[in-house]
Amino acid sequence: MYTLKKSLGQHFLKDEIICKQIVGSLPVEKGMQVLEVGPGAGAITKYLLEIPDIHFKAVELDAEKVEYLEKTFPAIRGKLVLDSFLETPVPFEGQFSVIGNFPYNISTQIMFRVLDWRAQVPSVVGMFQKEVAVRIAAKEGNKDYGILSVFLQRFYDIEFLFEVHEDAFNPPPKVKSGVIRLTRLENPLAVKSEKKFTLLVKTAFGQRRKQLRNPLKGFFDKEYLKEPIFTKRAEELTVADFVGLCEHML
Repeated sequence: MYTLKKSLGQHFLKDEIICKQIVGSLPVEKGMQVLEVGPGAGAITKYLLEIPDIHFKAVELDAEKVEYLEKTFPAIRGKLVLDSFLETPVPFEGQFSVIGNFPYNISTQIMFRVLDWRAQVPSVVGMFQKEVAVRIAAKEGNKDYGILSVFLQRFYDIEFLFEVHEDAFNPPPKVKSGVIRLTRLENPLAVKSEKKFTLLVKTAFGQRRKQLRNPLKGFFDKEYLKEPIFTKRAEELTVADFVGLCEHML
């Protein structure tokens, strides 16, 4: 058997219908590479191992779970990486998709790691705390739209797939969960400076209730600050608007 570790944010899925739905949401092609993040006790792992003609790996931080998985699912031997997803090197050469019931305490960091690997990651299916899933998928003009939405939507089309009730887990978390799918865009929006773009978006949303002219006044010349876009608030701007603004930064 295995023990639940609250320190690792472990809530294990027990609803088999939800497990199948998550795995069924991953676009599958023959010969593709798939990485599961945080397999835990193997709720979705067992279905991933059944997919024919894919190259599968899973990264798991908890040595006890690795031992449990190898005993319970012999097919997983040699496919488990005992490491933190946030620190492990890229697990495959070439393209690979990412799937997981992500530990909620590091789910945002997991998404930033995916962004670092975006050239190799065409799709992601992940379960998050519902409010984080909603935030990632939110569009402009919505109070949930924020920094993470903009950073991820510059490179990925994002769909909120379905909500998952607390009772689907052991132990039940105190929050609802949501499953989203990210599909990499063929033509992501390019910027001259990633550093400037990051600073722009973070600063704009740092004072999200103010018109952009106030928080951003140090980034543009006075003449350009007269443009109508600066009377808007951060959540009203599209990803393309932010990319356009970035081109005019000092």
